[in-house]
Amino acid sequence: MVRTQIYLTEKERDGLALLAEASGKKQSELIRNAVDVLISHFSPGHRDTVLNKAAGLWQNRQDLPDFEHLRKQWDRS
Repeated sequence: MVRTQIYLTEKERDGLALLAEASGKKQSELIRNAVDVLISHFSPGHRDTVLNKAAGLWQNRQDLPDFEHLRKQWDRS
């Protein structure tokens, strides 16, 4: 690990201290976990992973309107 110094607002510091106490984890561990989540969330493959999980989500729904019919109603031709 590499030692890094960060500046927090008082509100951030107090909130982090409360989370650490409630979870029984060290503040540094919570910060590392938050950084890991942030990196994972904004990694290049994250968007593709989310889209792949959502693909076909509504394919078996029976309660949706007939979208093809609705689109034809909107055509101006």
